[in-house]
Amino acid sequence: MEQTILEAKDINKYFHDPVTVQVLKNISFSIHKSEFASIIGKSGCGKSTLLYILSTMDTDYEGQLFIDGQAIRGKKEAELAFIRNEKIGFVFQFHYLLNEFSVLRNVMLPGLKLAKQSEKEIEHRAYEKLKILGIENEALKNPNQLSGGQKQRVAIARALINDPLIIMGDEPTGNLDKKNSQIVFAIFQELAEEYHQSLLIVTHDNSFAERTHRIIEMEDGSIIRM
Repeated sequence: MEQTILEAKDINKYFHDPVTVQVLKNISFSIHKSEFASIIGKSGCGKSTLLYILSTMDTDYEGQLFIDGQAIRGKKEAELAFIRNEKIGFVFQFHYLLNEFSVLRNVMLPGLKLAKQSEKEIEHRAYEKLKILGIENEALKNPNQLSGGQKQRVAIARALINDPLIIMGDEPTGNLDKKNSQIVFAIFQELAEEYHQSLLIVTHDNSFAERTHRIIEMEDGSIIRM
């Protein structure tokens, strides 16, 4: 039996400004362990809105969300923050690295926040993640000394530091050239296949999506193909 990492059941979302508009309609699907899935669709179809709900950052919706079998609705913000930090890794279009810290320290930050291990252990783990991504030699540099592709790899290492159940990405290759996009795709593929990492990636890049295990296509707030 495949382990279900994330399950969305009949998720509906409305915006009320100034009139009520339904932006997500009866969204239901699940993501299994080691699955690398992508969400595609035109701008404004609801992809990013859905990702915000699935990542527990938006709690104003109807329906049910389960992460690791745990119902998410109704949980207090502190509980949600803990779930986000422990079970979800994030990779965005922009890397959001802090230039005042070294690459190694940037990768360590979510681990320090979770505080399940000593600082020394977190530092060792951060270095191991950088090694997986082939950028351990940049560990002591500051992010502003790296190329765009290297920065995104650091952001992926940071997303991996707490061994999350799922990595969620919002256009993680949107800011990269073709070569670096391919490198990031290859990293995600390796994470799914060798490290049994689950990934759910919102993308505009159809050639990226076509090589994932499953495409979830959205239109006007609904899933039209899966």
